[in-house]
Amino acid sequence: LHLLAEAGLLDELVVPSDNGVTKISNFHPRIVFCQPSLNDFMACDKKVWVAVRNRLISLFMAAGDEDDVIEPNPSLQNNLPLQSNSMHLLENTLYHLPATIGDYTDFYSSREHATNVGIMFRGKDNALQPNWLHMPIGYHGRSSSIFPSLSTSCGSSVGSGKMSTIRRPCGQLQIDASDPTKGSTYGPCKLMDFELEVAFFVGGPTNRDEPPTADNKEPIGKPLTLDEAANRIFGYVLMNDWSARDIQKWEYVPLGPFTAKNFATTISTWVVTSMALDPFRCETSAGKQG
Repeated sequence: LHLLAEAGLLDELVVPSDNGVTKISNFHPRIVFCQPSLNDFMACDKKVWVAVRNRLISLFMAAGDEDDVIEPNPSLQNNLPLQSNSMHLLENTLYHLPATIGDYTDFYSSREHATNVGIMFRGKDNALQPNWLHMPIGYHGRSSSIFPSLSTSCGSSVGSGKMSTIRRPCGQLQIDASDPTKGSTYGPCKLMDFELEVAFFVGGPTNRDEPPTADNKEPIGKPLTLDEAANRIFGYVLMNDWSARDIQKWEYVPLGPFTAKNFATTISTWVVTSMALDPFRCETSAGKQG
């Protein structure tokens, strides 16, 4: 992206509007895309994400391709040196986290998953807690052990170098579930599990009541409405949340998992934008709740 920006191919961006198109202002692609991660781009308004995505689509459209909004742009296809410098074979590519992740929250957003875990820990009759159908249920995760998925493949030569394998965690294991008085023993996890999930990156500018001033450079943010929240989802990745189930079962009451969940989470390195998935939005298996 930074090479396309340096070549001027991301200048003069526009987005569709009621009056035709609106020009994007106060966006500097040469600065935003020279960074080692997508954080600065994710911090932009959604209209910038849409404009950049539309421009990238136009650069790869063939002449004659039809689209109601986007027209083919031959600038990249007519520039063979830029193609050679900006596009690489996947097998020659190093995989990295798409962004520097400063915070992470894990939600029980799947009814099936919440039920399965509930059965595991509380039994079938008390699997799904009553509050699950009325509020988002989640816990504060940790961002320090999130890794790109391909870098965790055992023996793999690709990856960011941050981690080459996942180390099996050690912790306290309950000796006898039927007799808690026997306490626990220390050892490696014997019930390693992972949860296949969908994760999303949150972006956009800080939601403030008032703009920064000389006396108040960083005013406190304000809550987002549900309508506003949808425009803050930059994109989605697949995620494996690794879990040491035997350690978790012993330690999670009453506050939640610690050693059982803090050793590794892996995500796909390619982000699918929210705009690409919007046409496929559908109701979840939980249905509509009152």
